[in-house]
Amino acid sequence: MSIKSGTHKLGPDAGTLVVKTGRTGAAAKAGHDLSIEVGAWSATIEAGDDSAQPRLELTAEARSLRVREGTGGLQSLGDEDKDSIKQTIDDDVLKGTAIAFRSTAVRAREDGTRLNVDGELELFGKTKPIAFELEIGSDGRLTGTATVKQSDWGMKLYSALFGALKVADEVVVAIDARVPVT
Repeated sequence: MSIKSGTHKLGPDAGTLVVKTGRTGAAAKAGHDLSIEVGAWSATIEAGDDSAQPRLELTAEARSLRVREGTGGLQSLGDEDKDSIKQTIDDDVLKGTAIAFRSTAVRAREDGTRLNVDGELELFGKTKPIAFELEIGSDGRLTGTATVKQSDWGMKLYSALFGALKVADEVVVAIDARVPVT
């Protein structure tokens, strides 16, 4: 199974892009592990014949992140809490900066079920290399995760309770979308 040749556009209508955070610190049990959906994003996959290497690009609107779910913690997250977290992401964490990924190398496994992707991630005004794997199901379901260490991009890690509760430095970005397959 492989991605059908051609240029394929993906976005919220074709799948989800989610950021998953964890928590650390002495008061970690008071906080929540968050699942944050990216509401505005677009990806382009260019797949050629067997001899052409696929190319991937993705952009995401930093101000479109919305808390979908918070697990753990001493209390459940209400709408006001979710709005407050969104405001903190907008004002203190991402500050509306550009988020973009461009592949530099994409290697497909022989059976076409996985892609090993290397590329450049622009985040918080810095561009750095990143690598991850994508899985392609026989039904065209494209899934994968990439781990992003926020401090590598110079991002200020959110903390509360005088630093006793912190968002973990590593967050996981997960995609789940559909692409045409052959």
